[in-house]
Amino acid sequence: MKMISRRNFLKASAVVAGAAALTACGGESSSPAANSAGGAAGETAAGKKVGVCIYKFDDNFMTTYRIALEDILKTKGYEVTTADGNNDQAKQTEQINTFITQGVDALIINPVMTTAAATTIDLVKNANIPTVLINREPTAEDMAAYDKLVYVGCDAAQSGTMQGKLILATENQGDINGDGTVSYIMIQGDPENIDAKLRTEYSVKALTDAGVQVEQLDLQRGDWDQVKGQEICANDLAKFKEKVEVVFCNNDSMAMGALQAIQTAGRTVGKDIYLVGVDALPEALAAIKEGNLTGTVLNDATGQAEMAVQCMEDLLNGTTYASGNQSVYVDYVMVNTENVDQFTVSADSKA
Repeated sequence: MKMISRRNFLKASAVVAGAAALTACGGESSSPAANSAGGAAGETAAGKKVGVCIYKFDDNFMTTYRIALEDILKTKGYEVTTADGNNDQAKQTEQINTFITQGVDALIINPVMTTAAATTIDLVKNANIPTVLINREPTAEDMAAYDKLVYVGCDAAQSGTMQGKLILATENQGDINGDGTVSYIMIQGDPENIDAKLRTEYSVKALTDAGVQVEQLDLQRGDWDQVKGQEICANDLAKFKEKVEVVFCNNDSMAMGALQAIQTAGRTVGKDIYLVGVDALPEALAAIKEGNLTGTVLNDATGQAEMAVQCMEDLLNGTTYASGNQSVYVDYVMVNTENVDQFTVSADSKA
């Protein structure tokens, strides 16, 4: 089976992303939150340099996002330089300073630490560089310091809620042993990351809001890493054994690690345990098709990359954003066995 490219994911979520674009970026001229001036976006690219900062290159999701972003920018004619922050905030700050010194026309930044956002925003504001922050959302208070600044991402609470709904959609709503309580383990990303916090909270909240009793057996930090996801799940399965009914993972990489642990322990997803992730990575979609993953939530990397570039062009053309209206969201999409075929193509088809 061959997986569809991230660019083609837009075909499955075009209505959602398009509506968000009209509301947030494409329709700024009619929004009281923004003031727009300058020429059309198509006139922007000529001779323009864009600096892209990614928190670390070896993150699976951000690799997909980065490739999509670079492809879109280069296709439009921008000169693009991308920097790997290696998950080191000091290094990323140095890279931002270098881009400023080099005179880039715009910046797209995936922050290493949102707690350092105020420093980053001060740097780009003092240099008067239009900037789009992606994937990791700073506080509205930090964002309000600069009106040539936009955040493009997704509402992490929505992704958590969808994870919970994936469990509610199972035949027993996650209560495999029928004792009236869903016993789960939570493999969290980086607890300092707002996405990790909200996914952790809202995945469980979706169950309790539906009247389902829950029991948290364990919550461990997995740092978005597949190996750590495997280790945490293996340890919990050894400790809690059949009591574990649901494994929530804040992303698909950790879910794929958890799947390895589940299979090694002789457990079967969909039969005696449920497993959910977020991102809709190709390997996760394949696992759903094979019955080895209960579901995931599409974190539309290409949709967000398209949106980030659109908002960057708006900024380059004179758009400014009012305080409290600087965040642009692309909707998540819930994926399970019922709709996974929308995100896969046959092996003999072109991606």
